[in-house]
Amino acid sequence: MAESLEAVLERSRTLGFLGPGPIAEQRAHAEAFTTAIDTLGVEAAVDLGSGGGIPGLVLATLLPHLRWTLLDGMPRRTSFLEEAVAALGLEGRVQVVTARAELAGRAPALRGEFQLVVARGFASPAVTAECAAPLLASGGQLVVSEPPGSMGDRWPDVGVAELGLTVEAVVSGPPSFVRLRRTGAVPERFPRRVGIPGKRPLWS
Repeated sequence: MAESLEAVLERSRTLGFLGPGPIAEQRAHAEAFTTAIDTLGVEAAVDLGSGGGIPGLVLATLLPHLRWTLLDGMPRRTSFLEEAVAALGLEGRVQVVTARAELAGRAPALRGEFQLVVARGFASPAVTAECAAPLLASGGQLVVSEPPGSMGDRWPDVGVAELGLTVEAVVSGPPSFVRLRRTGAVPERFPRRVGIPGKRPLWS
């Protein structure tokens, strides 16, 4: 019998992969992503920097019609995520990939393959956008958890346009989210080499 999501997330917190806050609150924050996700036409989704499984495991449970990829560069975390996927009985439609996001965005099996990318606490807006955009199919969306009261001003039009993205919607919280849409081509030079997006962000 599949393990409960609460039990899996509690174990994730015990291992240090989630913050110390109540699991119920962290799960509620993950579930709130659905207020910003446009599910029309979405078949495949990726959780960027999945870490301890929030929001990826929660959304994979909540949106069973989607195929999910949980992406993280830390083998210890992805080992846990693989165990969690098995424990929750999600093996048929959830895969775990161990890779830095900069490398994943250049992998032929992943580049341009997703209609949805979600990110919670992954990195600064510029780094998140640069790592996410190459994973998106044309017309795909990037949904990012934002600080309380965000008005979307952390995502300048000129900066995101360089990556083929457009800010489409801002959901004021709490929790708050921004949704960006891939409306143009993502230049082949993105993402740049590992570490470069953080060292030389496209905007600050």
